[in-house]
Amino acid sequence: MEIGVDRSLCEANAVCLGFAPDIFDLDDDEELVIRPGAVPDDQVERVSDAIKGCPKNALFITS
Repeated sequence: MEIGVDRSLCEANAVCLGFAPDIFDLDDDEELVIRPGAVPDDQVERVSDAIKGCPKNALFITS
């Protein structure tokens, strides 16, 4: 599983960070940063919850 973000929708409100802090972060400009590469197996459920919980529906699975 890999994750993408629609930056035109993302408000960087960090809801996803609350679900999966090992995968999501905010940079110094308060832009969403997603850990590159495939999501580790032990984080898949958390990331799935983050995608479902995104208030702007900005997150999606790319593969």
